[in-house]
Amino acid sequence: MSLTKAVCLPSSIQICRIMRPDDANIVGNVHGGTILKMIEEAGGIISTRHCNTQTGERCVAALARVERTDFLHPMFIGEVAHVSAEITYVSKHSVEVQVNVIAENILTGTTKVTNKATLWYVPFSLENVDKIVEVPLIEYKSNEQEIEGKKRYEAQKMERLETKQRNGEIIMPVISPDRQAKEPFSVGFSQSSLIHLVGPSDCTLHGFVHGGVTMKLMDEVAGIIAARHCKTNIVTASVDAINFHRKIKKGCVVTVSGRMTFTSNKSMEIEVFVDADRVFEPEKYRAVSAFFTFISLDKDGKPLPVPPLKVETEEERKRFEEGKVRYLQTKAKRQTEKARQQ
Repeated sequence: MSLTKAVCLPSSIQICRIMRPDDANIVGNVHGGTILKMIEEAGGIISTRHCNTQTGERCVAALARVERTDFLHPMFIGEVAHVSAEITYVSKHSVEVQVNVIAENILTGTTKVTNKATLWYVPFSLENVDKIVEVPLIEYKSNEQEIEGKKRYEAQKMERLETKQRNGEIIMPVISPDRQAKEPFSVGFSQSSLIHLVGPSDCTLHGFVHGGVTMKLMDEVAGIIAARHCKTNIVTASVDAINFHRKIKKGCVVTVSGRMTFTSNKSMEIEVFVDADRVFEPEKYRAVSAFFTFISLDKDGKPLPVPPLKVETEEERKRFEEGKVRYLQTKAKRQTEKARQQ
């Protein structure tokens, strides 16, 4: 049995790609799901590479969690996305990766930071897909860096457990709803679902869905809901922590369902669930859940007021109040960070 030895902190990797028309909406804004998919690809490469630096079983790092991610600036067709990733902390069985996204206008040379994200990966053996492989250690620049990393690890571990406990709620798929019978701006009017058959191109070497593919589908459903509610151009503003509770296997049918939970004057929160159905086995399970926040934009890309959400049941009122708490907490956190930077 070989011992895991400390290794040097891996240098950053970078993925570059020009944004094409099929990456964006009808007005040229790149889909949030496209950016999330690129972020996950960069994180998956560097974490898998690091976990295979030791001798022993070969493995592939699977996405377990994405921390809250803000979309700081929009990205457009024709711009080049530069996605860089770096490992910042490891525990015995997980890897923390920090990812930055910069959009470059290759005509003018101007650049802007569009996203900063934190992802957590878990390495699984190629020989046994249920076996988690031990992660090689890294050398930290300081003791403080390791201590802060451990705090982040413990915090996300606790939050994942809390989210998993409330993850059993079922949303019935809404494939062909009678929207004429629904009140405009109500939860039922915009609620939507998407069904997707998982194919080989969606999967890792293990035959399980890439986390980035799942996030792209979730963003797509959330975007449909936001567009139906506002009937304007909409863009992803942020994504709360995404927890990947169970792996989705090739050949599964996934149902991605979403509903609006809260609106402020200029933003809307949408809850999205992903359920996986193994066609040849009598099992359906909740795989992923997350909250997406969208904003409405006019033709010049400036924020528009969001129509208030009409809540009709006690359950909808409860979800609205919970969303309001999340909104106020995020707003207070941003104000604190802004004051600290001044």
